[in-house]
Amino acid sequence: MRVFTRLLTPDDARARYRAQWRPRPTPAETVPLASALGRVLAEDVTAAEDLPPFDRSTVDGYALRTHAVAAAALLPAGDAGSGAGVRLRLVGAVRMGEAATVPVGAGEAVQVPTGGMLPPGADAVVMQEQVVREGDVLVLPRLPAPGENVLRRGADVRAGEVVLPAGRRLRPADLGLLAGLGITRVTVRRPPRVAIFSSGDEVVPPEAVPGPGQVRDMNAPTLAALVREAGGEPAVEGILPDDRPVVEARLRQAVATCDLVLVSGGSSVGERDVVVDAIAALGPPGIVVHGIAIKPGKPTVLALAGATPVVGLPGNPVSAMVIFARFVRPLLAALLGMAEEPARYTTARLARPLRAPAEREEHVRVRLEVRAGERWAVPLPAASGVLTSMVRADGFVVLPPGREAAEGSVVEVELLG
Repeated sequence: MRVFTRLLTPDDARARYRAQWRPRPTPAETVPLASALGRVLAEDVTAAEDLPPFDRSTVDGYALRTHAVAAAALLPAGDAGSGAGVRLRLVGAVRMGEAATVPVGAGEAVQVPTGGMLPPGADAVVMQEQVVREGDVLVLPRLPAPGENVLRRGADVRAGEVVLPAGRRLRPADLGLLAGLGITRVTVRRPPRVAIFSSGDEVVPPEAVPGPGQVRDMNAPTLAALVREAGGEPAVEGILPDDRPVVEARLRQAVATCDLVLVSGGSSVGERDVVVDAIAALGPPGIVVHGIAIKPGKPTVLALAGATPVVGLPGNPVSAMVIFARFVRPLLAALLGMAEEPARYTTARLARPLRAPAEREEHVRVRLEVRAGERWAVPLPAASGVLTSMVRADGFVVLPPGREAAEGSVVEVELLG
């Protein structure tokens, strides 16, 4: 049994591990847009055409030729009672979805809808609400500036431009942009396959009735959901018994078929814990980190079986979720060929004082409340086995070792989900 005697800070643990691991992104595959949401691009996407593909109006109004108005239309109005202004002759209209064929000459205008093609010769559009129409004569209160209310061809995207880089996780707006460019299939990374094991003779499947001293497996469903949320493909492999040869054999099989292996439970120091020794036997470089100065999550194991990451997470559900967020999610990002995604934060006033242990960084679950128009962070029960605290939590307050935070002080909250 290996006993961790010196804890590494979270930053040092990450640095030591990444110094030995050279991530190999998963192979690429091509999928239709309908299946691309949340997938990670394996290559740059380059536009083959301009967007918009033509000069278009951004308002309902009248297109005109500003540089030709001065000589032809800057005249006082006649006896129509409309007063002085810019007078133009209406010579046609553009319909949505049709080409603009009527050219705009000096002192002329063509009616255009929002999104409609700008007619030949036009360089500006005046909003219809600003125009007095007298039959085929339009009276404008002022002359618009060149380019006013016009979106030029290629103003959004130019042909040949990289619109989405490799390593980007696709969002709804990205899919709309791709569709607008006529791109219906994209090349993305295959989701990393992640083997998920729970361990211990005391753990039984969720559908079982626990006997004395037994608990249902909460970690496997939780970790599977977290893996899927992060872009991976979970493979729940069941519960490992407290039997070293069996554990080692099943872990070796997972290493051979998956991109990442997760084992919850069995990473603490204990007479019957066999997981750490089984992980160490999987092959070089073996265990890189065992023991991290973080609360919860101290007994975490970071290992490598050849090029395959193997992570031993604590058996306590909250600890497992914290370690997933801090260490496993970045591994999945690397396997997908993407940079680590930044966490989302907000600020709030602390509802009661907090103090981290002198030797460990602490992650305190908090619930956010609004009181008298201010956002407050309410700390939740700290025990790492209390999963309901994660259910009720909106985020974490992270305290460095030995750091205190006073009641009422403004703290940064890392949001969950």
